[in-house]
Amino acid sequence: MLSRSSVGRFAVVSAADFLPEERTLDALRTAAAGCRGCDLWEPATQTVFSRGDTGARLMLVGEQPGDQEDLQGKPFVGPAGRVLVKALDEAGVDRDDAYVTNAVKHFKFTPRGNRRIHATPDASEAAACRPWLRAEIEVVAPELVVLLGATAAKTVYGSGFRVTKQRGAVMEWPTAGGPHALATIHPSAVLRADDRESAFAGLVADLRVAKEVLA
Repeated sequence: MLSRSSVGRFAVVSAADFLPEERTLDALRTAAAGCRGCDLWEPATQTVFSRGDTGARLMLVGEQPGDQEDLQGKPFVGPAGRVLVKALDEAGVDRDDAYVTNAVKHFKFTPRGNRRIHATPDASEAAACRPWLRAEIEVVAPELVVLLGATAAKTVYGSGFRVTKQRGAVMEWPTAGGPHALATIHPSAVLRADDRESAFAGLVADLRVAKEVLA
C-alpha cells in the first residue's frame, strides 16, 4: 500500500513509496525504473539512475538527466558529462572509481519544436526524489559526496544553501553518520558561462579539494 500524506484534497506521493525492501544497487535500479513519485516520469523516456558500484569512495551528484541521458539511460553522457570527465581528469580524480548519479532521476524539459529544453526541477520534485539519493548513499557508503550545482546541494542542505558562497569547502553531512560533502558548480554552468576557461578552472579547483580529501 502506498504511504501517502494528504494536503487538502490532493495525495502526496514520493519515491519512498517505491523503494524496495532489498537494499542493493541492482534492487534500487530495478525499482526506480517504475518510480511514479512525481509527474516527471510521464513525459520522460525512462528513469536515469546511476553509474558505479557499491563501495565507491566518491559520489558525484548532479541535478537531473539531460536530453542525451534521458535517451541513453545513463547519467552524464551528454555535453555536461564531457566537461565533467575533462575536469575530473585535470583534477587527477579517477572517474572510474566514482559513483555518479543525480538528485532527480527523470528529465524535466519544455518542448520547443523538435527540441527538448532543460527545465530546472522545482523543490517539490527534488523532495519527491530525495529518498532515492538517501538509499544510494546508504548502499554505496561513500566517504565524500560532491554536489554538482544548486539543485543537488539544496536537496541535501535545504533551500537556503548557496553554491556560489559555499563551494569548495568540505562540510559535514546534515545528519549524523553521513559522509562528508563538497559543493561546486554543475558542469553545464561551464557551458553557459561567458568566461568558460575561468568557470572550468574553478570546477577543477573544487575537484582537486575532493581529491585531497580522499588522498
